[in-house]
Amino acid sequence: MPSFRIFAWWFVVGSTMALAVIMLQGGIREVMQAQGPLWDAKIAEVLTAIVGGGLLGGCVALILDRLKKP
Repeated sequence: MPSFRIFAWWFVVGSTMALAVIMLQGGIREVMQAQGPLWDAKIAEVLTAIVGGGLLGGCVALILDRLKKP
């Protein structure tokens, strides 16, 4: 159970940081100002980047947690 909590916490942190980087680069503005359906605005690419950041953060946290334990 502690491993899941560590992963979940760092998944949220990684996702938030990825979203912040996308917002700083103007990606969210492009999605909001796009004409037509959101799928034409590549919302899938934005979501996969956010989930990828979360997975990266969660997996690195689990690896570092395993290395820390004796």
